[in-house]
Amino acid sequence: MKKSIMAATIAASVLALSACSNNGGEEAIVTSKAGDITQQEFYNEMKDSVGDQALSLMVIQKVLEDKYDVDKKEIDKEFDKSKEEMGDSFDAFLAQNGYNEESYKNMMYLNKLQQAALTDGVKVSDEEIDTYIDRAKTEIHAQHVLVDDEKTAQEVKKKLEDGADFAEVAKEYSTEEAAQQTGGDLGWFGPDKMVQEFTDAAYTLEPKKISDPVKSDFGYHIIQVLEKRDAEENPAEGKERDEIKEELTMKKADQDKLMDKISQLLIDADIKIKDDGLKGALDQFYGPAKDAKK
Repeated sequence: MKKSIMAATIAASVLALSACSNNGGEEAIVTSKAGDITQQEFYNEMKDSVGDQALSLMVIQKVLEDKYDVDKKEIDKEFDKSKEEMGDSFDAFLAQNGYNEESYKNMMYLNKLQQAALTDGVKVSDEEIDTYIDRAKTEIHAQHVLVDDEKTAQEVKKKLEDGADFAEVAKEYSTEEAAQQTGGDLGWFGPDKMVQEFTDAAYTLEPKKISDPVKSDFGYHIIQVLEKRDAEENPAEGKERDEIKEELTMKKADQDKLMDKISQLLIDADIKIKDDGLKGALDQFYGPAKDAKK
């Protein structure tokens, strides 16, 4: 996921804080000649250092679990696959990112819950899956000019159709910084690399033709496909339809709405934090949804 509420640096601390708060007594968890450290002391230290972040992740996991089902057996399969793929470097990867095996699985689980919330209500049809599988066999080499408004896009289109040099037009008009070096050349790509509106336009455009303005979240694109070829790497090859559907659903989902969904779930759960030191732990997650309820 592009936008995840999971903070990797505190993933291990979530489990630690949870364990401490459940026990919460004066039993020593460390003894030494220099003095002991009790569960309560450890809890207080964890609360002061990562308390708000850790508690917010724990609460969010609770409210997401209440609404969405994630099969933990699937998490175990994904974990084992990652471990196998990384081989001897897996333990170093965990250590560098502040995980142990348990906290890493917990991070994967929470991200899957977030994914379920993000894709709630998003539909992908069999036709869309078939189209993707068909397009995945082909790669496209294209160039584009990105501008802010349709009027400018039409102006760019006319210049190009009148014979202007594409790279020079891109350097003059494009709002994309990279265009100053690339002249708008995007290189080769498949159906999983660009936003959907761009992909749809590029795959239906005949080589050398200049597209009409194509609107996306980035602005308006004028596209020219230079070449098409058989894909060197087919992103659909070896994947089950369910896996492809999941990928397309994630791509189709509006990731900017994830926090709004989580905010509403927190409000609906009527959460009351009883530790005064952690009262504001969830404030950053409420946002507009809480204001709208007032």
